[in-house]
Amino acid sequence: MVTLQTANEALKTMYLGIVANQLNTKTHPFLSKLEKTSQDVVGKAIKKLVPYGVNGGIGAGTEVGALPLSGFNNYLLLTSTLKNLYGTIELSDKALRASSSEAGAFVNLLTAEMEGMIEASKFNMSRMLYGDGTGLLASGNSSAKDVYTFTVDSIKNLMIGMMVDIYVDGVYSHTTRILNCDFGTKTITLSDAATEDMANTQKTVSLYVQGSKDKEITGLKSIFEGATLYGNSVTTYPFLKPYSASVTKANFTEASFMEVLDTLSEQKGSEIDFIMGALDARRLYQEKLSANKLNVDILNLEGGYKTISFNGIPFVADRFAKDGEVYFLNSKDFKIHQLCDWEWLSSDNGRILKQKEGYPIHTATLVKYAELICDKTGGQGKLSITAS
Repeated sequence: MVTLQTANEALKTMYLGIVANQLNTKTHPFLSKLEKTSQDVVGKAIKKLVPYGVNGGIGAGTEVGALPLSGFNNYLLLTSTLKNLYGTIELSDKALRASSSEAGAFVNLLTAEMEGMIEASKFNMSRMLYGDGTGLLASGNSSAKDVYTFTVDSIKNLMIGMMVDIYVDGVYSHTTRILNCDFGTKTITLSDAATEDMANTQKTVSLYVQGSKDKEITGLKSIFEGATLYGNSVTTYPFLKPYSASVTKANFTEASFMEVLDTLSEQKGSEIDFIMGALDARRLYQEKLSANKLNVDILNLEGGYKTISFNGIPFVADRFAKDGEVYFLNSKDFKIHQLCDWEWLSSDNGRILKQKEGYPIHTATLVKYAELICDKTGGQGKLSITAS
């Protein structure tokens, strides 16, 4: 017979390793390449001293002349807080009891919940990779009262079923669930309306992942557009700023990619090993290859991913990149610094499944304390493909 005790043991011994592996290797092909380390984790923060520039203590001279002056390495301290990443499953007491007499039914119940959490976590981690750490999903303007349905500026980060926090003109309103996403009109429907009286007054309605405002990992938008990076001003340390270029669709060719690669190699000493960006950018690239009667090369990546390539470098595209943007990255410059790998939150007696107070529901939560750190932000590049 299945009990809460056996359910706890199953989560701890059978599911933890499988789930952690899925989240680490199947979330995103770029994230799966990165080294995961507990180095430079100090308390709740990451403090990493990285060199920049070159050592100046070299030179040529005469046989008996003065030796070169010493030119020690230059170092910069990168600091950031560990981000708290959670994934929660929920099982009703009724469902647990109904499956308690049959092990197969219980396994199916638990597996279905775990698979749902894994898919949601993969979606969220991939989204955060392109984000700016704020957790902002989308924004829209409304002048109606009790808004349930409204149009947003981008629907890329949204999905039916997501729990989101609603902010009206920057002030928290309430937490609700997305009932519908119309990708054609960029219109969403919420389960609960904002209670603010917005009649005849234009207000900005912003959506964030529940509880996540300003608490997410440092994503690519932070690296490429942030005024500060890991506690350092880009104005004070301009070498932190990544390389950015733009080209119109009409002028885009395969050479546009090569120009970015050459510039990063020549000016930054960076050897790019991963390209990723928007779906429309990948389509445009493939159209150019087809027009020039060139073959599209396919690469098989670790983790079972398959993608096209440019000059032998994988080119991965997904929904979360802003239209027209392509990133050129050196994966060796990125690391996931973590206090621990994915673990279950447990009580003092070791229980993982806990009753939700006041409800006939049992929950279990996975947690990981981690942050994405790029040691050499200036060695990364971005190409923006514009309409004109």
